[in-house]
Amino acid sequence: MKMVILDGYTENPGDLSWDALHRLGDLTVYDRTSLTDEAEIIDRIGSAEIILTNKTPITRHMMDSCPSIKYIAVLATGYNVVDVAYAKEKHIPVSNVPVYGTRSVSQFAIALLLEVCHRIGHHDQTVHAGKWENCADWCYWDYPQMELAGKTYGLLGCGNIGIHTAEIAHALGMRVITYDARPTEAGRKVAEYVDLDTLFAESDILGLQMPLFPFNTGIINKENIAKMKDGVIIINNSRGQMVVEQDLADALNSGKVAAAGLDVVSTEPIRGDNPLLTAKNCIITPHMSWGAKESRQRIMDCTVANVSAFLAGTPQNVVNP
Repeated sequence: MKMVILDGYTENPGDLSWDALHRLGDLTVYDRTSLTDEAEIIDRIGSAEIILTNKTPITRHMMDSCPSIKYIAVLATGYNVVDVAYAKEKHIPVSNVPVYGTRSVSQFAIALLLEVCHRIGHHDQTVHAGKWENCADWCYWDYPQMELAGKTYGLLGCGNIGIHTAEIAHALGMRVITYDARPTEAGRKVAEYVDLDTLFAESDILGLQMPLFPFNTGIINKENIAKMKDGVIIINNSRGQMVVEQDLADALNSGKVAAAGLDVVSTEPIRGDNPLLTAKNCIITPHMSWGAKESRQRIMDCTVANVSAFLAGTPQNVVNP
């Protein structure tokens, strides 16, 4: 079958191999395709029967314009870039990669927190700039240092990533509480389930580890920030749309929120007018939590398995059954 990957670079910038997919069919790989130029997307799909995409949208119009499409594989967990309902109407199964970055994303959440606590990157830069060499004292720090033992880590969401984040937080001596609409036994082993108001009120660090739902879109807003402790730290490497960014920026600038560590924002790539870019004590990384080579290899392996299953007539990980 003829296959096309519309935006392969982020998944594989050169350190992985597409060979397993090449063996399954006639594969064309584009590193990047415009996210907004429908004509380009349609042209690149052409007569392909299997479409692989990460963030390039596949719309109703594109499916109508490319009647050869028989299967769509998303190189990620989130699949909102595909009109899955219309794909179902056209009997086009859409598969995703349901679990791949649990360890990497939870590790990165704690990395953001540790960066907030110690500003290692900043202090490395000052040392290389000569500040330590010319310091009157034998050491210095430009930001207050924070010890995490004894603090309360509140998790908004306690799925696989939240559970592994909680395990690391415990190893650092922290108490862990969580809110999740679907408590599990695995969650109960690592965290105390509480209601939302308790989560906001008792957390020294609030970590967002939940997929985006209508109820949590904009949940980090001025009303809920007001319920939090003065000096709370907010960590988000889940979904940027959970945060009302102007409200968080205002809280950072006022000191109500002591610091934020963010790997996601509401519009990505980030726009130059995002208020968090100029907010105090706000660390922002470019949605890279998932990007460890090991995680991306799992995406590759699962995608190969997804395509193979479709070709065998038994599609798996289908999100529009």
